Amino acid sequence: MGVFDMAKKALLAGLGVQESVKNFVDDLVKKGELNDAEGAKLIKDWMNKAEESAKDLEQKVNERVNKTLGLMNLPSRDDITRLEKQIENLSKLLKETAMRK
Repeated sequence: MGVFDMAKKALLAGLGVQESVKNFVDDLVKKGELNDAEGAKLIKDWMNKAEESAKDLEQKVNERVNKTLGLMNLPSRDDITRLEKQIENLSKLLKETAMRK
């Protein structure tokens, strides 16, 4: 299973959990164990915590991917851009040299 498949499953699971939390809190409000304001605050707090956790997970995944790419010794986007500019400059120089002859 690839990273993108795992991310997709995690996202879908997160959406399912979000709906379950909302239903759970709605049930607590219906039973009178929470009032509407407490229920709304609980859902908001849970959503904020879930968002924070998602950001942390994204950062960890990015760090791991970057570390893995670094170990693979692959060129970065900046490396490729630098080489493209260098090729462009060398091509111009070659054309200029050929025109002088």
